[in-house]
Formats: sequence, C-alpha cells, structure tokens
Amino acid sequence: MSEPQATIVDAGGRDLRVSNPDRVIFPATQRSDAVTKLDIVEYYLAVAGGIMRALDRRPTTLERWPKGVHPEIVVSTREQGGGDAFFQKRVPRGAPDYVQTARIQFPSGRHADEVCPTEVAVVGWAAQMGTITFHPWPVRSDDVDHPDELRIDLDPQPGTNFADAVRVAAEARVLLGELGYIGFPKTSGGRGIHIYVRIERRWSFTDVRHAAIAFGRELERRLPGQVTTNWWKEQRGERIFVDYNQNARDRTIASAYSVRPKVGAPVSAPLAWEELAEVAPEDFTVATMPARFAEVGDRHAAIDDAVHSLVPLLELYEHDAAEGQGDMPYPPDYPKMPGEPKRVQPSRDRDRPRR
Repeated sequence: MSEPQATIVDAGGRDLRVSNPDRVIFPATQRSDAVTKLDIVEYYLAVAGGIMRALDRRPTTLERWPKGVHPEIVVSTREQGGGDAFFQKRVPRGAPDYVQTARIQFPSGRHADEVCPTEVAVVGWAAQMGTITFHPWPVRSDDVDHPDELRIDLDPQPGTNFADAVRVAAEARVLLGELGYIGFPKTSGGRGIHIYVRIERRWSFTDVRHAAIAFGRELERRLPGQVTTNWWKEQRGERIFVDYNQNARDRTIASAYSVRPKVGAPVSAPLAWEELAEVAPEDFTVATMPARFAEVGDRHAAIDDAVHSLVPLLELYEHDAAEGQGDMPYPPDYPKMPGEPKRVQPSRDRDRPRR
C-alpha cells in the first residue's frame, strides 16, 4: 500500500507536514477555482502577521471541516453532534509539542484546555487538521477572565444587506469618536460587519456585555427603524441587529483573516474605515487576500497601540437601567444569569394559557 500523499511547507521556520494537500476543500464555481487543503494552509502562512495579531495568546475554538465545504456535509450543532464539520473547543489529541493551550471556563462551570496560538506554525497545523475558521476568545492566556476587546457585531437581518450594515457602521464610528474610542472594522465574511475596540483588562465578561448593550441601544436611538438590539428574531424586523451577546463568556466571532465556510472561500477582511463603502464582502477570498495583504499590509496593525476605558459605556448602561432598560436575555443554552429578564420568546409567551 502506498504512503498517503503529503508535502512539507515552511511555517514560520518549522517544517509542517500537510497530508492530502490536493484534497478539495472548496469546490470550483463559475467565479472561482477550487481551493485545496494546501491552498488553505498557504493562505494562512501568507497572512501570518495579520492572523497572529488576531489570535496571539488567545484561547481559540477551531471550526473544522476536514472533509471540505460541500453541499452534502453535515454540520454539528450544540443540540446535535456527530456531524462532518464541528467546533472543537478542546485541544485535539496528538497536537505537536509547540501547540500551547489555555484553560477557559464555560458558563456551566465546566472547563477546557483550548488551543492558544503563539506562532504561525500553530495556525498552519490547525489548517492542516481541517480548520477553516478560527474563533478566538476576547482574552489573553495570562488572564482569561478579563477581556481586552469590546466586539460590536452588526448583523443584517432578512430584508437588509451589507450596504445597510455599512450605513450603521458609519454612525457607529461617530459614536466611537464621541466616546474617545478607536474602532477597527472588518467584514464578517458574509453580509455583516464587526468592529473591535481594545479595552483595559479591568472588567468582567458581564461588564463588557453590558457595554455592548449600551452601545447598541444608543445606535437604536440615533437610527430609529434601522437598528435593533432585540434578542428575539420575531421582534427584529428588517433592521441591523447589534448582537451584544457576542461579548458573553464562551461566545466568539470569527477572527480577522479567518476563512469562512461559504461558496468561493471568502475571508473576514480587516478594512480602513474609508474602504467600507467601496467594497463588497465577496471581494476578499483565499485567492485575493494574500496579494492585498502584501500590498497594503494589515489594516488592523495599530489595534494594540491604544486601550480604552469602558466607564463611559457602563455609565450609559446604568443610566438606561435607571430609566427601566436593564439587562437583556442571554443565549438559551446559558444558565439563568443574575439580573436577566425572563427568557421566553414573545410568540411562545402569547401562546401560553392565561389563568
């Protein structure tokens, strides 16, 4: 029996063995060539400085598609496991000795040792293992309970699109400026926009989530009918949803430069603010991003230059709470959280028998 096909690539000075390099991960389309496993590995090595700025020393969940992104692939969910594609929170068995880990705790109280990238060889190894997307926690390995990042997720709802998210992002930029914050936008890899703000490591996940709620509510006031923070989908309407729960413990966003499991192999692209209105999410793919990175570098290169206080947003949250707008629902898999309102979908609440 012949040995499985493999090739060796240079991953930041380490020899990285890539098995089955010609395995098709993304099938060809009318607009794009097929993308192989080796293409994915080489893509991440080509944007090494950017992906490491996004992942360095962060506990990271691996979104693995070892059989590729094909229509027949079954994806595991929180409710139903056993699929061909899955999210891996614990370090895989047999990881090389240079793969470091960080222990994180889930809302349930359980814990896990997650991959914690410290060099690009770890990223390349994960890609060789079928990882498409990297989902880093907003913390560093030396303090996993105090986030260093506020994440603003602008999520277009049905009936809205990327252009609508761009318009909301423009107002978000104004608000950030008034707060004295520097924000760094990126495409989600789909229709949405993510904005990152580096913060002092003084606050809990609960505090950071409250800050995101306050930011979203202020955007609602400034852009009525265009923005919503309603957790329940039935109440969102055709608006941009500010997903504040992306700042809750154990909730993560695809990192900058991550490949997304969508047709054409799009990537989450860091942008300059001035670029937002000029681009389309599909402009940025595994095939196109390396040349852009070589030309303009990392648009988030300055993200670590300044950190900010959450005090202004937490004061805004307390003001809203005094006016009757307190905490909001957590995701349904969370235990009941302190101060959380009842977690009942509006449609189900209406259907309940009255006594």
